Amino acid sequence: MFVVVPDKSVKKQSGISMMEVLITLLILSLGLLGVSSMQFVGSFNNKNALTRTQSVFVAQQMAERLRANKQISQVADGYVAPNDYFNQNNYNFATLSCAGTNSFNCFCLELPNSVPDCISNDCTPSEFAQFDAHEMSCAAVEANPEAEIFVRCDDKITTDIDACSAGSLHKILVRWPTTNWQSNQRIGNVACNDNGGSDFDCVSLEIIL
Repeated sequence: MFVVVPDKSVKKQSGISMMEVLITLLILSLGLLGVSSMQFVGSFNNKNALTRTQSVFVAQQMAERLRANKQISQVADGYVAPNDYFNQNNYNFATLSCAGTNSFNCFCLELPNSVPDCISNDCTPSEFAQFDAHEMSCAAVEANPEAEIFVRCDDKITTDIDACSAGSLHKILVRWPTTNWQSNQRIGNVACNDNGGSDFDCVSLEIIL
């Protein structure tokens, strides 16, 4: 009679080992890091896209307001915009102060007393220029509190009374600070960065009345 003796060197394995658990957690962690990174990049790009879209709207609206308030030049053939459109102190709340840090909440929820109310009252062309400058400054910071608007002119005739003579090129610039992503080297657009740096992105629009 023969008796079969089981081989004690072979053990039956059941369940999972600690090593397998650790490997699974490592793979899961790497996947979650990738997803969170994509969400962060997506959020960053969405904010920049929203700012750019709003800035395009602001630049176009500013151009329309310049055209709507244009006048026949008294010294040359053509149209000119009131000089107050080119006074940069009328933009970006330069002469206003507020204890808060949000420009839109400080200056745009209610019209400041120093800005002409051209909705409820009749305004002169100069007052309309001040009103438009304030309105467009508010529109610029609505999407990005750090956005700024500038209205400038390549004046063809610097000796006349018009800050931007008839036939001159009007330049509307809306810009906002930008951040280099992952320390990537950026080439700054000279239209956005007067100092030749790369600190700002912008939307630029040039028109002749």
